[in-house]
Amino acid sequence: MSTRVLPRRRTTAAATLAGVLGALLAGCGIRPTEVPTDYGAAPSRASCTLSAPETGARSAEDGIPVQVFLVCASQLVLADRSAQLPERPAAADRLRVARALLDQLERLPSATERQVGYTTDIRRLTVRGPRSGDPADTLRLSTAPEDLSAFALAQLVCTYANSAAADDRGGVTLGGPEAEPLRRYECPAEVRSRPSTEAPPNTVVERD
Repeated sequence: MSTRVLPRRRTTAAATLAGVLGALLAGCGIRPTEVPTDYGAAPSRASCTLSAPETGARSAEDGIPVQVFLVCASQLVLADRSAQLPERPAAADRLRVARALLDQLERLPSATERQVGYTTDIRRLTVRGPRSGDPADTLRLSTAPEDLSAFALAQLVCTYANSAAADDRGGVTLGGPEAEPLRRYECPAEVRSRPSTEAPPNTVVERD
């Protein structure tokens, strides 16, 4: 009984083709690999640009124009809002300003803002004024600043630093509900452009 040998033309041709492709890749300086290559996440489709500021028609009841920082494409962007505040808030209005801005940060972005990619990372947060022994410009949060997400802390610090809630040097002193140290935070450009990796620079503030 004879054994029939199957044709090997296809196998030989495939091997030859693989060899030729490997040589071509090597000649171009590209090493062939069977390991999948990760080129990172796909580019964001968010435009982060509104066609026009969302000001609309405001009455005296709407309040004065204010700005808060929202998140878009892993960056902070300024968004226009309105709040019931004095036209020219003074240092005595710091807590009032801080509360009004926090309300706006917690508010869900409008449909138009969501369409271009705006979001907010701040939820269920309240702010109080200084305790006995705190510097006069202290703002105490219901959650310790270091327990906030990177985006939430950057949003809050940059919004306050850009407002009448800031101190005379453009920073903001924040604390939590417990006895943890107070810290003075600032919002440089790198925090606004990379809030997930660049934490707001801060220094410990002494209490009396």
